[in-house]
Amino acid sequence: MRELPDADPGAPDSRSATAYLRWLVRRAWRPVYAAITFAVLWMLCQAFVPAIVGRAIDAATGRDRRGLLVWSLVLLAAGAGQAVFGVVRHRFALVNFIGGMFTTVQVTVRQAGRLGSALSRRLDTGEVVAIGTSDIRQIGSAIDITARGTGSLVAVLTVSIILLTTSVPLGLVVVLGVPLLMAVVGLLIRPLHRRQQASREQQGLLTGRAADLVGGLRVLRGVGGEAVMGERYREESQRLRGAGVRTARVESLLEAAQVLLPGIFLVLVTWLGARFALSGHITVGQLVSFYAYAAFLVTPLRQLTEAIDKLTRGHVSARRVVGMLRATTDLPDPVVPVPAERFGGELSDPASGVTIRPGEITAIVASVPAEAAAIADRLGRYADGGLVDGVPLGSFELATVRERVLVADNDARLFTGPMRADLDPHDTDRLPAALHAAAAIDILEALPDGLDSEVAERGRTFSGGQQQRLRLVRALVADPDVLILVEPTSAVDAHTEARIADRLIAARTGRTTVLCTSSPLVLDRADRVLFVEHGRAVADGTHHDLLAGEPAYARTVLREEEQ
Repeated sequence: MRELPDADPGAPDSRSATAYLRWLVRRAWRPVYAAITFAVLWMLCQAFVPAIVGRAIDAATGRDRRGLLVWSLVLLAAGAGQAVFGVVRHRFALVNFIGGMFTTVQVTVRQAGRLGSALSRRLDTGEVVAIGTSDIRQIGSAIDITARGTGSLVAVLTVSIILLTTSVPLGLVVVLGVPLLMAVVGLLIRPLHRRQQASREQQGLLTGRAADLVGGLRVLRGVGGEAVMGERYREESQRLRGAGVRTARVESLLEAAQVLLPGIFLVLVTWLGARFALSGHITVGQLVSFYAYAAFLVTPLRQLTEAIDKLTRGHVSARRVVGMLRATTDLPDPVVPVPAERFGGELSDPASGVTIRPGEITAIVASVPAEAAAIADRLGRYADGGLVDGVPLGSFELATVRERVLVADNDARLFTGPMRADLDPHDTDRLPAALHAAAAIDILEALPDGLDSEVAERGRTFSGGQQQRLRLVRALVADPDVLILVEPTSAVDAHTEARIADRLIAARTGRTTVLCTSSPLVLDRADRVLFVEHGRAVADGTHHDLLAGEPAYARTVLREEEQ
């Protein structure tokens, strides 16, 4: 059985929505073509049933017992084939549906990680939410419907050939009538496409507005703007409702056409077949076959129109996904990246003069804390300027830097879901030691289900200090080559901070670690301390040496201690 999702979905084709859908089909061609094959066999078994029934009726009216037995057995085989092929087709179709969804989730989440802080500037929040909720389903349905759509098309062609060989006039009615019906339905597809696009855009804007309202609700209440923004949200929601109603009108016409037009076609074929039977041009069995074919054609015709509808919806959604995939990051990968094997050695920031020696625990103290955070961003390549062994970090692929260097600050969020998956998503054996180092065991002991407890949205049920310790656990579990921690103990009490300082140093001994902090408890345990003033490193030594020889450093650290 195929495991979903795939470990590596590959590089998507983001040239256009059509190219992206073709890429999804190519990367999963085995289940896609298998579903198409079994769908064709499934529909052919159904397509041959009316002809078989007609032959059996003719055999019965002609008192041909042997012929009746033969055609009855053929009918049994066709029914059995229809059941078996239908079940197998459905299984592969479900794999294609889920695979299309999962692959789209993977490539968009990977792109979100690649964009990083640029994501919020490139795309609205509502756009990202809509891609992850509705668009992935539409894309999965578009991949799924290829099987039934192809099978229906083959069935219609097969029935047309059967009817033409039986009665040319009736066959021509089918051959000419089917394209006419599809053309009429096609007239509704273009306006549906436009209205779906408009409704989809409005939905993304409204979702983004809702996220902004929730995030800024406290501020809005403080300045008395809650009512104004609420009224704007109501106005925009009414516009979305109107766009949805306009889309639903076209969809209702399409649904009605899918029932009415094949029904009219059924009446026409039945009337003509009855006239030909009365005139002796066709047998009674052939009349039954024609009637059954006219009734049978309703199903493949409806599935063809459904295929057009779902492919249209999938194309609209794929266009949104492609828009996200084509968004550019502030930190693009180089055209010819330096091999990852060359990543190693001394990490440095020429702008500030900070150098981080391998294997040491280095603390950075800045008179203005934002300066230390800026240095951390450059050392972790969240901004340009950092070097590793003299080579610019921008010369490596961003994925290489992210794999080797982890910057953990207090802007990181806890994610909704089981605590175990949040702290240790790869299920390593490092979690117990990380919990001890971050002095976070008491947090788990207070939870009803321990590591199996559910984390609320953004970890809102935890205090600021608890969230900080849990974020530290997650960083330690990652166990990167270079760990950069920005104010890792700013929200905890002095007793807990002392425990964390001792255990953190022990856990990272011999590993390159950077601590951006002004906490004396942490600084006293670091191998080396760099003091940054006005954006430049002005002193280098141990905590006690700098306290004695650098008055500005002493003022900065003692101010933190008093606070």
